[in-house]
Amino acid sequence: MLEMSGISKKFPGVIALDSVQFAVGRGEVVALVGENGAGKSTLMKILAGIYVPDAGTIRLDGKPVLIHSPRNSAELGISTIHQELEVIDTLDVAANVFLGREPLWGGPLRLVDRKKIHSEARQVLVRVGLDISPDLPLRELSTAQKQLVEIARALSQNARLLIMDEPTSSLTLSETERLIQVVADLRSNGVSVVYISHRLQEIERLADRVVVLRDGRNAGELRRGDISHNRMVQLMVGRDLKTFYAESASTLGPVRVELRELRTARYPAHAVSLSIQAGEILGLAGLIGAGRSELAQALFGVDRPRGGEIVLDGAVIDLPSPKDAILRGIYLVPEDRRNSGLLTGMSVRENITLPNLSEFSSAGWIRRADEAASAQKSCTELKIKTASVETKAGSLSGGNQQKVVLAKWLSLKPRVILFDEPTRGIDVGAKAEIYQLMRRLAAEGVAILMISSDMEEILGNSDRVAVMHEGRLTGILQRSDCTEEAIMSLAVA
Repeated sequence: MLEMSGISKKFPGVIALDSVQFAVGRGEVVALVGENGAGKSTLMKILAGIYVPDAGTIRLDGKPVLIHSPRNSAELGISTIHQELEVIDTLDVAANVFLGREPLWGGPLRLVDRKKIHSEARQVLVRVGLDISPDLPLRELSTAQKQLVEIARALSQNARLLIMDEPTSSLTLSETERLIQVVADLRSNGVSVVYISHRLQEIERLADRVVVLRDGRNAGELRRGDISHNRMVQLMVGRDLKTFYAESASTLGPVRVELRELRTARYPAHAVSLSIQAGEILGLAGLIGAGRSELAQALFGVDRPRGGEIVLDGAVIDLPSPKDAILRGIYLVPEDRRNSGLLTGMSVRENITLPNLSEFSSAGWIRRADEAASAQKSCTELKIKTASVETKAGSLSGGNQQKVVLAKWLSLKPRVILFDEPTRGIDVGAKAEIYQLMRRLAAEGVAILMISSDMEEILGNSDRVAVMHEGRLTGILQRSDCTEEAIMSLAVA
């Protein structure tokens, strides 16, 4: 149905795509994988009409087409569901489904035909298995339901090709299962799907074919019988990641940080007690909503605890604000790096040095040369891929943004680092680098709390695993006792 041939696209200082070939058949699910910066997003933005290629041709049903705008892309039957949902919480479900395409009546009065919108929205909601009222306010829906509303919007436009970018990155296990079933139903109804995800186990289940990009070029293709986790990883990174999870070489020191009967604002009725030793990576597992992030935010001074104590190196401390946590060497790498970890409109240099500006200033004036040299050193050490330290942080790939968040803390002599979903939306190569960095920090005596919904990540990196359920600590497992079954039984206790 779709064929892209010889697609090339250049940006200042970067060749994003170099003669890429990509095709999708009718009713076929094609997974597009590759490390961050491999060119996946650029290729899909060309299909979505956001970018125009510098070279190459696009054919739909064998006929050449020029996609010059998002509206033009939609008219051709191509619809994109972005990782960041494009919905409006203050409108109802039906209004979101027909946003920008509302049927009108009343001639010159141009009144929205609410009755028609709700009737047609109800039909398309049934197609995606969403049993809700079209007049329900969108803010009352879960993230997964909002994602299905976006799919319903695409189907209401008679989309023939659906591009799904990291559709399950914010979903629970049960919500992910529902979305996978919806994709399978779309395929059986003749809708073609391009599925972009770093969760390779989903791709093994769903994809009819996998196309791999590396450094803006085609790196290989796998058909249904050949699709496996290891084959995809090898094509993506060009090597076999035998040491994907770094072995623990840390000698555990004394208890660095201890929570004594700590109660968070969200779960004030449940007290949590745990400790982390210097040099230890303590994994914190549990389902979404278990209270893990709230615990990290209390430890970083974002939210005041409702009770209990925080003990750092044997002394009880008070953390009324993040500034107080930072002064004591406690740092948070937040779950939402774009909104909470970075100033995306500022440069890589400014982001890296921001928490430590006093080191680069004299009499209130910033020494730009020293600041730039320090930022460049951090970029080199952490292998941050950027054309310059003056590049806007928001333009970097997810993995490189995460490294910038880390770089700003590493110059401040951390004692405790809290990682909240450290590799969400990050490719396998960048994941391996971040795991190695975590192990290096642990070897230097830093105490690490790693919150993750990725079971492989928890099992592969943790020295011990603490599990939470609805604000309660349901158990702590030693590394030798850690299995997926043991963790899940505590997570749903």
